[in-house]
Amino acid sequence: MVNPKLVLTMTHRPEIADSHSYFENYSRVVTELPYGKIEQVADELHRAYQQQRRVFLFGNGGSAALASHFACDLGKGTTLPGNIHKRFRVLSLTDNIPLITAWANDVSYEQVFAEQLRNFLQPGDIAFGISGSGCSPNVLLALQVARESNAFNIGLTGFNGGKMPGLCDLCIIIPSHNMQIIEDFQLSITHALFTLVRHRIYEAGRDCAWVQESSCVPTVNALGSHAQSDFPPVP
Repeated sequence: MVNPKLVLTMTHRPEIADSHSYFENYSRVVTELPYGKIEQVADELHRAYQQQRRVFLFGNGGSAALASHFACDLGKGTTLPGNIHKRFRVLSLTDNIPLITAWANDVSYEQVFAEQLRNFLQPGDIAFGISGSGCSPNVLLALQVARESNAFNIGLTGFNGGKMPGLCDLCIIIPSHNMQIIEDFQLSITHALFTLVRHRIYEAGRDCAWVQESSCVPTVNALGSHAQSDFPPVP
């Protein structure tokens, strides 16, 4: 006898069945993004840069890759050439594989970020957790440790936020219930945050006659360069 539940599961049509319906979701999500909260997070990241507070990024899976990507953008992409004294003090906790596996093997995977924070975190530092669902135990535990250490907690998540909002001072919730679309917008939001922070840093250092074009290409604002569209001309 065929299990009717199995038949229902096998014949159920997915919510998104073609490329057009996938990208059609974008327009709705874009209109509902929490833009005010994104601006607040950008302001807090810029304050951390100004005050030389540290930023720690962490997440699992795609969020782990994004933590590394965002750390690269903030750490390198915000530098003004010639300024060797003031840099973004940012670190991704997803990059030290030996340390992660040591904590996971010897204690538990839930502790892999929390234990790293215990080594470095100081009051006022930023703990930036990334989770598609907002329910990742190791991300939540790290945010709890950060809260106990009087850090400033920021979350980036989707769905209904899960348990992250209750542990964060600022939490950006992407209004979608599709994990892939949530991850798409998580990348877009971190790029927006990087761009906003980079602009603020540039505006504060307008006496510099040249700036770095992007997080990837170490060039100056030469005539005709792409950077001219990113930044206003220096008088």
